[in-house]
Amino acid sequence: MKRQVIFMASAAIAAMMVAGCASSGGLPSFGAEMGAKRAAGKSIRIPYTSVTSYYGYAKPGVPPDAVEDGHNMYFIYIWVPAVAPELGVRMISPAPKGAEPKEGDFVSPLWEEGKADTEHYFDTWISLERADGVSEPGDFDKAASAQWTRYDSNDDSSEMPKNPAGRQYNSLMRIVSEPSNPLKALVRGLYRVGFTTYKVGDVQGTFLAQIGSPVALPGVVVGSSIAEMQAKVSN
Repeated sequence: MKRQVIFMASAAIAAMMVAGCASSGGLPSFGAEMGAKRAAGKSIRIPYTSVTSYYGYAKPGVPPDAVEDGHNMYFIYIWVPAVAPELGVRMISPAPKGAEPKEGDFVSPLWEEGKADTEHYFDTWISLERADGVSEPGDFDKAASAQWTRYDSNDDSSEMPKNPAGRQYNSLMRIVSEPSNPLKALVRGLYRVGFTTYKVGDVQGTFLAQIGSPVALPGVVVGSSIAEMQAKVSN
């Protein structure tokens, strides 16, 4: 009976992972750190309840949003409308073959142009930061000059699919909120995912970025600039 229960539980988890894959742009299931367990030497994670996708294209010649340590840095902005117990962020380049935006996904203005570029991709590096003092839609005027608090960063993740060269150079990170620590609490406000390539040089190619949460977060908004975000986020 014990074996049967274990088998049934494993089958249920496998079914959730398959369903998560089907709704995550062709990527493996995107699971949470909270509640994760280990079985047979592997981590078993419950798929995030909420996954928001952003389809983008890093076009050569487009000026970076910033330059950090010699790397051209670009940003994806995220409005998180409520306190979150955990946020997961992952990015893959190129975007998975056949992946197409669906209703509810966010799409870069360059995405359609980028789909024709089937040759280039980049070694993703990502970070997650929050704008200090921007917690209400009326605070967006302060966003351009705000200080940004960094939660974490990631370069290579063994959980992500390999790139076309056969290397696991795509990125994933999970941040669990620490409510008692103002620098680690995932509060309502404006966030940004910074991305670049590990190697110094141009960032070029399509990509798919996803933000996951173990609870539903209605009202999440994603955009490529503060001005775009200010126009999208209403009072």
